[in-house]
Amino acid sequence: MLSEEQADLCAPELLNSSCRKKILPYFVNLLLYFVFFFMSFFTVTLNLLVIISISHFRQLHTSTNLLLLSLALSDFSVGFFMFFQLSITDGCWYLGDLMCVLYYVLNGVITSVSVGNMVLISIDRYVAICEPLHYPSKVTPKRVQICVSLCWICSILYVIFLLRDNFKQPGKFNSCFGECVIDVSFINNITDFMLTFIIPITVVVLLYVRVFVVAVSQVQAMRSHTAAVQQKQSGKAAARRSELKAAGTLGIVILAFLFCLCPYYCVTLIGQSSVLNSSSMAFLLNLFYFNSCLNPMIYAFFYPWFRNAIKVIVTLEVLKSGSSDANIL
Repeated sequence: MLSEEQADLCAPELLNSSCRKKILPYFVNLLLYFVFFFMSFFTVTLNLLVIISISHFRQLHTSTNLLLLSLALSDFSVGFFMFFQLSITDGCWYLGDLMCVLYYVLNGVITSVSVGNMVLISIDRYVAICEPLHYPSKVTPKRVQICVSLCWICSILYVIFLLRDNFKQPGKFNSCFGECVIDVSFINNITDFMLTFIIPITVVVLLYVRVFVVAVSQVQAMRSHTAAVQQKQSGKAAARRSELKAAGTLGIVILAFLFCLCPYYCVTLIGQSSVLNSSSMAFLLNLFYFNSCLNPMIYAFFYPWFRNAIKVIVTLEVLKSGSSDANIL
C-alpha cells in the first residue's frame, strides 16, 4: 500500500529521485483528458478527410491543393501528437529518455513544416494574384511537389541537428525521474527563432500585404467594367474571381495560423522553458493544437469542393470504380 507521499510521486519506488506529480482537481484533470481526446479525434478525422479528398479526386490535383495536402499532413501529425498529452497531464513523463527527445523532435518538425507550408502558400498566392500570366509556367505541380518534399526533409534534418547533443545522452538534463527536459544553447535558440519564426513570418506578412493590395485593386477594376466588356471576358473574370476567393480563404488560414502559433512560439523560445514542466504553457499549447483542427473547418466553410468530397467519402461512393474522376467542383 502506497503512502500519501509516495502516491504524489511519478515513480513511487524511487522515493529519493522521483519527480512529484502535478496535483490537479479531479474536474480539471477530467476536463484536460476530455479536451485532448476530442481535439485529437477531430483533428485526425477532419485532416484525414482533406488528405483523402485531395489525393483521390483528380480535379483537385492542382498546385495550390498540393500545398493544402502538405498542410493537412502536418496537421494530421499534430492530431496524433496530442495523444502524448493524455499521458502527461499529471506532469510526469513515463515513456523513457529517448522518447522524450523524439517528442521534442516531432514537435519541432511539425512546427517547422507548418511554418514552411505557410510560406509556400503565400508565395503561391502572390504569384497567382500579382503575376497571373506567369503562374501556370512558374507554379507547376511538379515544382510544388519538389518544394513540399524539401520543406519536410529540411525540417527533419534541421530539428535533428538542433537537438543533436540531446541524443548523445538522453535524460542528461533531467533533475529527477519522470521529467522530460532538453537543452538547447542560447545561440541555437536565437538562430532557430530567426530561421523558423521571424524571417518566415515576415515573408508571409509582406507577401500577403502585397496580395491584399493587388486584390483590392483588381476587384475595383472588375467592378468598373461595363456590362458589355464583362460579357466578352466572362471566362477570364470568373477565373480571376476564383483566384481572389482562394487568396481570401488562404489568407484566413494564415491569419488563424499566426494567431494560434505566435504566442506559443514566442514563449517557448524566449522563455526557454520546458513545455512539460510549465503549467503556464497549457493554454498556449492547446491554442497551437487547435489551429490544426481549425484549418479543415475553414475549408469546409469556404470550399464547396471539400463539402462535396466529404459527401462522396462518407457515403462510401469513393470506393466505386471511376470515383476519382467525379465532378466535385
